[in-house]
Amino acid sequence: MIEVKGVSKSFNRFTAVDDVHFSVREGEIFGFLGPNGAGKTTTIRMMIGLLRPTAGDIWIDGLHVQRERKQVHQRIGVVLELPNLYDKWPVRENLSFFADLYGVTRKRVEETMESLQLTDKAVQKVNALSKGWKQRVLIARALLHNPRILFLDEPTSGLDPNTAQFVHHFLRELKARGVTIVITTHDMREADSLSDRVGIMHKGRLAALDSPQRLKERHGRDEVVVEYLLDGETRKVAMPLRDKETAGFVYEVMSQNMLVSVHSQEANLADVFARLTGSELS
Repeated sequence: MIEVKGVSKSFNRFTAVDDVHFSVREGEIFGFLGPNGAGKTTTIRMMIGLLRPTAGDIWIDGLHVQRERKQVHQRIGVVLELPNLYDKWPVRENLSFFADLYGVTRKRVEETMESLQLTDKAVQKVNALSKGWKQRVLIARALLHNPRILFLDEPTSGLDPNTAQFVHHFLRELKARGVTIVITTHDMREADSLSDRVGIMHKGRLAALDSPQRLKERHGRDEVVVEYLLDGETRKVAMPLRDKETAGFVYEVMSQNMLVSVHSQEANLADVFARLTGSELS
């Protein structure tokens, strides 16, 4: 559904994106990750036609983004991190306005509101809604024209756990219907639980691309955390899991009745990110 081939973007002498290649499959949730300044936002803007690459080509659903931008926009939905709704209009009027731009029916507006549980909020002005409800309206607006591909920038940033869980469940339903989804997020647990594959950007290049599990297996490190007493104080040490030295240390503190606790700690996506980029994402 998405092909990014040899894409670069420079601003004067600064190269924000440097020769990036990747593809996104139909019906896949693709997590696009990276620290601030890594080039992921610039890449997304090129993918949705807001920026023109300095070099390379991007195809969306078989359409060349630079040459067929209008047709591309008919196939994609976009949810930006900053709300850009008409605050003084009710929810239904916001969605109806954009439905007219898309050329879709009022029936579709009602169906979309119902799918996101917005029907009871239909006559409420947007500026009276919480951030979570505004996010639902933004997602509804992006889905009015039944796009084949949905781009979401930080879809659950600042949302309460219940609303974030609702958004996650809804995105999985869209995926089950065959919608291709690209998300950017600073929440590693979100990226891990939602994404079929993740791409990690670092200094304008794609540092890694694979499923979360394979990335953890390749770049992560399973550890065992041992708490023990020494000179009346509790100490804690993390050691490699399946290691003879670790086994010997645990046996030693146990035999001397110094052991407080021991538990395994599997590698997570935040560890992988830190190892690949030298910084923590969340």
